Amino acid sequence: MVELGDIVVKDIIKVYKTGKSEVIALRGLDCTIGGGKILAIMGPSGCGKTTLLNIIGGLDRPTAGSINIDGVNLVDLSDADLVKHRRQRVGIVFQFFNLVPTLTARENIELPMRLAGKNSEEMTSRSAMLLKLVDMEPRGTHRPDEMSGGEQQRIGIATALANDPPIILADEPTGELDTATGQQILHLFQKLRDDYKKTVVIVTHDQRIGQIADTVMTIVDGRITSTMTGAEFHEKATIPANQSVPSPS
Repeated sequence: MVELGDIVVKDIIKVYKTGKSEVIALRGLDCTIGGGKILAIMGPSGCGKTTLLNIIGGLDRPTAGSINIDGVNLVDLSDADLVKHRRQRVGIVFQFFNLVPTLTARENIELPMRLAGKNSEEMTSRSAMLLKLVDMEPRGTHRPDEMSGGEQQRIGIATALANDPPIILADEPTGELDTATGQQILHLFQKLRDDYKKTVVIVTHDQRIGQIADTVMTIVDGRITSTMTGAEFHEKATIPANQSVPSPS
């Protein structure tokens, strides 16, 4: 298990060109994401949340600025080194699960390890451990269309953890789930932080995620408009009592 220092984002600008037009997604954004902490990023659709997530994950490059992870500026990495960054240091959890439909749960989990050159013994051992971690041991031989949305999301999280990355990025991970199932997923993120020291960055509209986050950051029009602790967010949030996130047992 590799523990991570802070992620330092400095003066990030991202401009997308569409024909003769330009769209400024991020406008000089600065933030520090604590290693081994949960950061929730909130804001309206189109504000730049997912763009920031993609830049941290090495899926996109900023137009200007720097992003330092353990002293390495992602802006300076070659395309090949960014591929290594994504494969070794980042796991991504998607809103729509992003599982390969023809593969079983176990095979989906093993796929990133196969791409990383792990041997069969390593893949079998780790996939079994991850199925147990996400409480999906009985479903290892099932394909995605044989699982519920919550089960698919748990397999998606296990797949993101396949190569034991220190950073987990999640894009609306509860967006397709009912309240009770969403709470199970949130407890799993808490476990990744508390027991496995993962740095978890979650883009979301779900206010419940603010209750488990160490920091809640709001972005509007490509700029950070507020940053507060999870406790401060909880005091201000208007969440129905039956949708609160109970402490994990």
